[in-house]
Amino acid sequence: MNSKYKTIKYKKNKHSALEDLISIEEPLEMIVRYKKNNEWIDNSISITMRTPENDEDLITGLLFCEGIIHKISDIEKIELLGEKVGKFNLQNKIRVTLSNSENLDTKHLRRNFLTNSSCGVCGKTSMDSLEIICKTKINKDVPKIKNTLITQIPDFLRQSQSEFSKTGGIHASALFDKDGKALVIKEDVGRHNALDKVIGHSFKKSIFDTKNQFIACSGRLSFELVQKTLMANIGLLMGVGAPTSLAIDLAKRFDITLIGFVKSDSFNIYCGENRILK
Repeated sequence: MNSKYKTIKYKKNKHSALEDLISIEEPLEMIVRYKKNNEWIDNSISITMRTPENDEDLITGLLFCEGIIHKISDIEKIELLGEKVGKFNLQNKIRVTLSNSENLDTKHLRRNFLTNSSCGVCGKTSMDSLEIICKTKINKDVPKIKNTLITQIPDFLRQSQSEFSKTGGIHASALFDKDGKALVIKEDVGRHNALDKVIGHSFKKSIFDTKNQFIACSGRLSFELVQKTLMANIGLLMGVGAPTSLAIDLAKRFDITLIGFVKSDSFNIYCGENRILK
């Protein structure tokens, strides 16, 4: 989603007026509705800045990655709320009603989302908590990916980014199969939102075949992106940017292959090189 803005371009010592396509960024308040002692409670868990598309995928992926839901039947319904605003008539509130709310740990819900946003959770305590939340172990041997495929991924990603080609101001995440076929691609102004949309859509549509799939991202690789890859039970994450130190530490701890600085002729493997075929 984008809109035209007037701008002045400076090039070769000249100024010229033009219209530029800019990616839309809007806040989204996310509300979880659950029943406690026979009373319905609306809990506003987070406000995130996002590109206003695929909001249902976004909140589904977020709740799955945070361990709040485990199967799609845990969601009773999803509703967009609030007044329609702006020239796109956007609703900037979304509410998920949980069907598993009798067993919901509300302290866990509050604790998770107090620290959730652009920076995620930090440090050793959060790694320990991930080990508790994550029910399955990553298979150390799969997927197996060829060197030559990895170097093609940035081009595959760019070719599939409809919004980036127009605005240059948006991130993408994608789920690929081991042969390089793009299964799901989502874009957003936030890296973590784009990946939540991919995971949420794949979760809803039962697309996951984690032994034969990997995730690719357009930006740097943060702790939070590795965390979400882990919760999706995917063994390989790659990106065109640099990883952070905590991202590498988390990937090593949970046997995830982490690949950064992916270009047409090179890439860096930070851990899990056993999954890469020469």
